[in-house]
Amino acid sequence: MNEALMISNVLLWIAVLAALLGLFALARQIGVLYERVAPMGALMLDTGPQVGEAAPVFDLPHLVSSRERISLGLPGDKSTLLFFLSPTCPVCKKLLPILRSANQSERSWMRVVLTSDGEQPEHLAFYDKAGLKDFPYVLSRELGIAYRVAKLPYAVLINEQGRIAAKGLVNSREQLESLFTAKELGVASVQAYLDQPHVDQPGRASFSDKEKPK
Repeated sequence: MNEALMISNVLLWIAVLAALLGLFALARQIGVLYERVAPMGALMLDTGPQVGEAAPVFDLPHLVSSRERISLGLPGDKSTLLFFLSPTCPVCKKLLPILRSANQSERSWMRVVLTSDGEQPEHLAFYDKAGLKDFPYVLSRELGIAYRVAKLPYAVLINEQGRIAAKGLVNSREQLESLFTAKELGVASVQAYLDQPHVDQPGRASFSDKEKPK
């Protein structure tokens, strides 16, 4: 009797361990699957100024030098990618090399401006450590409020006319590029374009591809 009870307990523990291992493997596969099927386009939240509307106008000092002013929302010869980030945001840091690539390859028509809020010393340390000297960097709580930014990283693409061309949460290169594609197509987002009947999936040369030697 005792021997049978002991065997049943051992089998029960084996079953529990097998179930735990199965759950761990399943969780890992779900994570891999999520990365592979991440949304094609940036997630556009229905808050703040809408696509097609005039962008809020700001004139802000550069983080490093208050004498250098960064104008946002005014018509100009280039579009502006306004990228909201934080020194404590891991995804924001992951996207910095991608932003550098875009800043270089798309410089003929676009500039990248980094923005955040908080204490200047913290951001100066982040600016130096992350090597962000190639980017204009502004601190403004009012800027985030104007665009109703609630989650990071968030990006707004302002066209040459000073109007919002595309916007949304961005967690990957593909989602960032979707903002550029939306501007080219003249739609609010790539998803909105794909939702239209009888359209093919849009394509554009990746800015990483543009940098590859031919």
